[in-house]
Amino acid sequence: MKALFAATLLCLAPFRAFAQEERGSPATRGASEAPANSAAAERFRNLPPEKQEELRQKFRELRALTPEDRQELRNSLSRLQNMQPGERDAVERNYRRFQGMNPEQRAKMLERWQAFRKLPPEKRAGLRMLLRRVLQADPAERTQILQNMDRWEQMSPAQREEARQKLQELREQRRQDRQERRQERRLERREK
Repeated sequence: MKALFAATLLCLAPFRAFAQEERGSPATRGASEAPANSAAAERFRNLPPEKQEELRQKFRELRALTPEDRQELRNSLSRLQNMQPGERDAVERNYRRFQGMNPEQRAKMLERWQAFRKLPPEKRAGLRMLLRRVLQADPAERTQILQNMDRWEQMSPAQREEARQKLQELREQRRQDRQERRQERRLERREK
């Protein structure tokens, strides 16, 4: 279903026609929609035959969705169309990156997205914050973070637990070191 949402980014015109078909026949719609439909039809006719067939297939997939899934897709499309230009551009750039991935990577990404959506809001907020940190990092640091994430994913649950313990011990040691330095500074100030 998420892949279908991504496909609608490329074929907004056929989807609009689909949405209009759902609302009624051309006779029941306003005449002002006719120019937009004819422009969409013209753009479709100007596409290469293989692209036309791809869009026809996506349209058939859209028609095969349950009414609830179609409504969710319409809601997503509406959110996309109502975005500010900069935000929409970012979504479209992400979509192009997604399309550039191989099928295995796309499947993995969709799986992660679905898992993310199932998380409680506070956990999602924390992950968004971490993602911002990764995106704002300089290229070398970002590469290191991503490599660490890959290593983490390859670890067994026991190895992850061991790494968590080591990290906890390291944090505790740093906390103690900071506390000792503060005490030393206090003593130095008292001696002066």
